[in-house]
Amino acid sequence: MIAPPGQPADRPTRALVPRALRPRGVSLTTRILAVNVIALALLAGSFFYLDSYRTQLLGERFKLARAEAEIAADALDGGNAAQQKALLVRIGREQRLRLRLFDRHGRLEADSFALAPPSFALVDPAGEAWYQHAARLLDRGVDFIVGAPPVERYAEPATSDAANWPEVVRAQAAGSTQVYLRYAPDRTPVLTAATPVGPPGGQMLLAMRNAVDITQAVRDARQTLVIIIGLALMLSVQLSLFLARTIVQPLRALVRAAVRVRLGRDREVVVPRLPERGDEIGMLARAFSDMTMALRHRIDAVESFAADVAHELKNPLASLASAIESLDRVEDPALRRQLTAIATHDVQRIDRLITEIADASRIDAELSRATFVRLDLGGLAAQVVGARGARDTRGGAVIRLDQPLDSPLAPMVVGDAMRLERVLENLLDNAVSFSPPGGRVDVTVWTEWGSEGEDSRVLLSVTDQGPGIPASERDKVFERFHSVRPAEEAFGAHSGLGLAIARTIAEAHDGRLTIIDRPDGAPGACLVLALPHAGHALA
Repeated sequence: MIAPPGQPADRPTRALVPRALRPRGVSLTTRILAVNVIALALLAGSFFYLDSYRTQLLGERFKLARAEAEIAADALDGGNAAQQKALLVRIGREQRLRLRLFDRHGRLEADSFALAPPSFALVDPAGEAWYQHAARLLDRGVDFIVGAPPVERYAEPATSDAANWPEVVRAQAAGSTQVYLRYAPDRTPVLTAATPVGPPGGQMLLAMRNAVDITQAVRDARQTLVIIIGLALMLSVQLSLFLARTIVQPLRALVRAAVRVRLGRDREVVVPRLPERGDEIGMLARAFSDMTMALRHRIDAVESFAADVAHELKNPLASLASAIESLDRVEDPALRRQLTAIATHDVQRIDRLITEIADASRIDAELSRATFVRLDLGGLAAQVVGARGARDTRGGAVIRLDQPLDSPLAPMVVGDAMRLERVLENLLDNAVSFSPPGGRVDVTVWTEWGSEGEDSRVLLSVTDQGPGIPASERDKVFERFHSVRPAEEAFGAHSGLGLAIARTIAEAHDGRLTIIDRPDGAPGACLVLALPHAGHALA
């Protein structure tokens, strides 16, 4: 976790993130929670399945009520009044029913609840606990959502005539059993079945049952489902928050680090690498940390390069300014010619520096866009050496190429021919500048094979007969503007960028440029360019 100075590491630093970089819309944490909660919401849809379950139970109970009423009517048919009353009491007690018997004119003849103690009683909701009220409210809510048709509320009629019971009237008219559904005050189903006793036009039987078991079964199932969904929701939320923390918090830390680097505070930022994480977040953190380090090195290199450029340009500019200022005060023609020669030399030196600096500053960008192809490094070296042979070299130094031209396998590499040619030109310029008059520069190209072809390399060495480069200077000569020149060489004849440019190009080709002692032990320097063989290099 990254924190500004004086702020705890685990404290949110939202102020560090500019508004333009803050998430627009829903955050990742909210999305993770939403995905998991939506899945549970689909599970909660099983509430509506419970309504179909209740409908199925009622359908089965309708059939049972019809059968019970018809069986009781068959039993009552043919009996006298006393027998019918006794049978009403017994059936009502055993089946937990309320049975009413009406004559052919619709007058009440007998009521099992009046003949004997009631076999059941409708519950008064006023005396129930709060959770029963909540259950009834939930029942109404589900009915509203699924669009269930309204159900009549059960109430005892003011008179006992059959005309107060629509099912009795319809059963008498149709001559068949009619079943009705009503809700008791506590919203439990009250099923009534009216059926003729004997031939049509005679007595009518009304059987009533309070099917509390249906409501209880549905509510028990709903309660179990609520508990399951509640536990699943708690677990899902906890897992979602855990998942969000493992994803969102590292990403926020990386965002804060990126913002602080962008604001120029990269020296204060320690980008979390998350070494304990082997997943994609850990890979991202380490890649971002490496990128930040590379950016720091690049910024350091640019700053150092800018300082070196200013220093290198300041000396010839100061010399040029001094020469030009002195020209107005000097009358001696010889001295004026000398000052003019100094000014001309300084102008040439500045021009050479600017050209080299511009080239050095463009190398990285140009190589990033270059298309690498397979090429023969030995053939490229032959072209460069042949072209230089047609020109005079400093002190008449002789350049000789040594490579096994009859080898069946050419020293193939993958790279940019123009840039690799620039490397060889710089190495030859360096070797020629150090060579004594009439000296010899040897260019050798060969292939060094690895085990079973792995890690095979193509090597090119440039060896001169100069004073050599001390071991203590062999790394420094590749630094920009660092040069260890012969004492007799004119000051400012070289920019000190040649070997730095050559090494930059070599490294861009996944290669190396190093300095070693001459293999034969003779005085002189040996610079070796090593590049991956084309068979194992990535284009």
